[in-house]
Amino acid sequence: MKIYLNSPKENWVIDRIKEEWEQYNLQYNSKKPKTADIFWIISPWTWKKIKRKDFKNKKIVCSIYHIDEDKLNNVELNEFKNRDVVVDFYHVISEKTKDQVKLLTDKPIESIPFWVNQNIWFEIKNKIDLKKKYGISENSYCIGSFQRDTEGSDLVSPKLSKGPDRFVKIIEGLKEKYENIEVILTGKRRNYVITELEKMNINFKYFEMVNFTKINELYNLLDLYIVSSRFEGGPQSILECAATKTPIISTDVGIAKEILSAESIYNMNNFLDVKTDVDYAYKNVEKFFLPQGIDNFNNYFKSLL
Repeated sequence: MKIYLNSPKENWVIDRIKEEWEQYNLQYNSKKPKTADIFWIISPWTWKKIKRKDFKNKKIVCSIYHIDEDKLNNVELNEFKNRDVVVDFYHVISEKTKDQVKLLTDKPIESIPFWVNQNIWFEIKNKIDLKKKYGISENSYCIGSFQRDTEGSDLVSPKLSKGPDRFVKIIEGLKEKYENIEVILTGKRRNYVITELEKMNINFKYFEMVNFTKINELYNLLDLYIVSSRFEGGPQSILECAATKTPIISTDVGIAKEILSAESIYNMNNFLDVKTDVDYAYKNVEKFFLPQGIDNFNNYFKSLL
């Protein structure tokens, strides 16, 4: 069995997944489409760039990460239908996305979360030393958000699917509970949240692009990570928080219910009452650690042949 993955080459999480696949799964990885039994469209938005001859005599698996229902217009629907013609099987990373995709196709759909590389994402126990390393007071209550929040079209408008307006509202509510809040941000396009934090006079530190070592350290110095999205496939941050034993709360999106305790999932009416449970999350994420996390995919692909 040989599997070829296409790559978006966008310096995004999917490029990292592809790199780890090639590193830890040499036995089944194919560097060229023509030598593959399965063509895995791991970046579905790039499918039009793929030469149709590369699909010949292969099983075609397409990953769908989430469907933004607010943006599901006729153009998006036609795009899905056109791609659906060449796809044999769909892969999703959460049961919620599976329910969405079921409404759009009658092709088989399998839900398998991506693996978590425990050599990158792991617990560091000395939080005080980490705070000191990054110039943060040991008494600060650090809240993290490591995803983009602003539309790329104008770099001003909130990317509502990610819920940055909700994130800001939660910070405002927590400000009454914790006087010493400091927000930790990473990633590109954080314009909206930064502007709102400045308006509220909330301290923050922004690390635009950092390597995995630093992101792992930033997870570990947090007192709380907040997922505030309206739509998500994962997000991968839930798995990473679970692996690093970072306290996390999340809206009911993507994989949240499959990893987090029910008490850690909130809505906008009860976000001040939720509780984190790092041990519960860690226990649920262990089955996605390497090598088992990749073996889950290998077993799935074998079943298709």
